[in-house]
Amino acid sequence: MRNPLLFLVSVCLLSAFAKTSSAQAVEDDRPLVVSTASIFADMAEVIAGNVIRVESIVPLGGDPHTYEPTPEAAKLVTSADLILRNGLTFEGWLNELIKYSGTEAPVTLITKGIEPLGSIAYAGSSDPHAWMNAGNGLIYAKNIYRALSLTFPEYADQFEFNYRLYKSDIERLDAWIRDTVQVIPKTQRVLITSHDAFQYFGAAYGLRLEAILGTSTDADAQTSDVARVIQLIVDSRVPAVFIETTVNPKLIRQIADDTGARIGGSLYSDSLGDKDSPASTYIKMLQFNTRTIVAALSGSNTQLSADDGFEEDEGSIPLLVGTLLVVFALGFIIMFRYGQK
Repeated sequence: MRNPLLFLVSVCLLSAFAKTSSAQAVEDDRPLVVSTASIFADMAEVIAGNVIRVESIVPLGGDPHTYEPTPEAAKLVTSADLILRNGLTFEGWLNELIKYSGTEAPVTLITKGIEPLGSIAYAGSSDPHAWMNAGNGLIYAKNIYRALSLTFPEYADQFEFNYRLYKSDIERLDAWIRDTVQVIPKTQRVLITSHDAFQYFGAAYGLRLEAILGTSTDADAQTSDVARVIQLIVDSRVPAVFIETTVNPKLIRQIADDTGARIGGSLYSDSLGDKDSPASTYIKMLQFNTRTIVAALSGSNTQLSADDGFEEDEGSIPLLVGTLLVVFALGFIIMFRYGQK
């Protein structure tokens, strides 16, 4: 080791940084933003950076349609400085949770400005899954950015910087999805899922959507809906159907067995996956879903590779690099001063 002093200083500084981070995890006094689902929490985390703590009421892998609030959720809402909601009939339980929590935090509707699609199954109701269109994702991001800046104006410049980078990523994602879907032959652009969560995706990117359940999973499948989907698969020779990570796959698997269609894969709709999953962020979720859909409907036996033209910019990398640069700069200064003595 040529510079043992520099190495020792660097290790000590990194250790101190790690201990500080650990202490913050135990007692985090940053302002708290609460979202109703993990998808919106991820968006808020990207834009907020590390100055705001962001939590989701519905845990990863949970179904917001059937979620039942817990005492822990009430405590979370009580402590919130800002609450982000999707609306469009997505979180029917939220108003009561807010009422009984006694929170005075402002509540922001993050779908403001989005043109809602109607529910196929329920007349007069809106489909809440607007985030499935990356173009709408831009509106979500803008609404979240504005809400954060209004609530925490002292961090407005940082929010704006992060938002502009994120906006660029989502714009690239939107264009990539449009191009990638073109791989599917036009006659095979039929997407069959467990519940009607992909209307916005289909409308934006040119796929016909059919589902057994409506926009909410909190319903029983009707015999007529099952018959309709089976007939469509037979008539259109649909090569694959898809299960969803937050919906019981039993019925869609039975339909696949009855028709000879294969299971094209598992799609993420109402929740992100955990940090080790291929859908740990909003951008990665849409990216993974698109690759899975295109691979199955285009007749490929494998998913598209990870280097097929889109790579997400990791927003945390500049933060990490900046931290390391500061650490090593301090180490160099200390070493230089030591050498001067």
